[in-house]
Amino acid sequence: MFYTSQVYHDCSTFLYLQRNFLEKIMTKALDRKNFKAFDQEKLQEYYGKVLQGTKDLKTSACCCDEDIPGRIKAALAEINDEVLARFYGCGSPFPPLLEGLTVLDLGCGAGRDAYLASRLVGPDGHVIGVDMTPEQLEVAERNLNSQMARFGYEKSNVDFRCGYIEDLGAINIADNSVDVVISNCVLNLSPDKFSVFSEIFRVLKPGGELLFSDVFSGRRVPPELYDDPVLNGECLAGAMYREDFRRLLLELGCRDFRIISSRRIEIDNDEIEAKIGMIDFYSETVRVFKLSNLEDICEDYGQTAVYHGTISECPHAFDLDDHHHFITQKPMLLCGNTAAMLENTRLAPHFTIIGDRTQHFGPFDCASGAEKAISNGSGGACC
Repeated sequence: MFYTSQVYHDCSTFLYLQRNFLEKIMTKALDRKNFKAFDQEKLQEYYGKVLQGTKDLKTSACCCDEDIPGRIKAALAEINDEVLARFYGCGSPFPPLLEGLTVLDLGCGAGRDAYLASRLVGPDGHVIGVDMTPEQLEVAERNLNSQMARFGYEKSNVDFRCGYIEDLGAINIADNSVDVVISNCVLNLSPDKFSVFSEIFRVLKPGGELLFSDVFSGRRVPPELYDDPVLNGECLAGAMYREDFRRLLLELGCRDFRIISSRRIEIDNDEIEAKIGMIDFYSETVRVFKLSNLEDICEDYGQTAVYHGTISECPHAFDLDDHHHFITQKPMLLCGNTAAMLENTRLAPHFTIIGDRTQHFGPFDCASGAEKAISNGSGGACC
């Protein structure tokens, strides 16, 4: 059985032709705070030639030590060894309810997460993997036939595309065509994050989800460190300062996002520590929905939500983020934004939202939300 992907086989030529467009993006971005003058050719060399496997990494920034859910572990057992050996992610950005959906993996590299998504969406779903490094895509493409055979799929549900994540239109990803975007320790590598997130919101369907794991910082990285190929390749020089990330999303019209997990990164390398050890770095997994009705703070409309326990891998409780723990059949108070995330996305069939935005009671008291009680004695929390 033979499968084909839509990868651009002459990736180097394609990237050369697209470089003029990318230079125009960079020129427009120079006056934005989130622009960083990285050398993408050096990044391609680092990930294509310097790194030949996880063992070549110099810090723990591009390593994943999260607790991996059972469904992901089961799928990982079916991924080819060559693909696993070239994985440089820092998290596990796989939301539930992926079956039959279209998933876009930004910075797919050798294809580990794209193949995991392939297994999770099933034979009726579709996965697009995008990367700018020819050597990585060669590994992904080389494993396509055997990977589909291991999954038992009669035809491939994955295609790999060579291109820049700042310009998804150049590789024919249409407006409002993707259900879920995932990315694993890649967005920090972009010199123009505004364009990246703008493209993400363009291709996502209304109510669609971005779930990504990446490196964030507690302060801005000094500009003189941007062109260090090792600091770039180790996902440190491009780390997003948390407040700049919040401002970037606001500029794009996204007023709320959620942190699912966060851990402090230990550099554990004396040479790198000497260069950049004054900055605190964090590996975080972030959830963002494409919703037009989110507000910039949590507002109280007296709404409650009940989780039905119908998401197969979450029968007893569902975690929307690091502080929204919905226990099955237990009513919980929540703000208007959280209500929107539950009732205007693919999560809607699994929740009952009681109340709407007809009556406003002021800001939602996030600090004490977990201690509030509603008439039946249950409580809830918001951001």
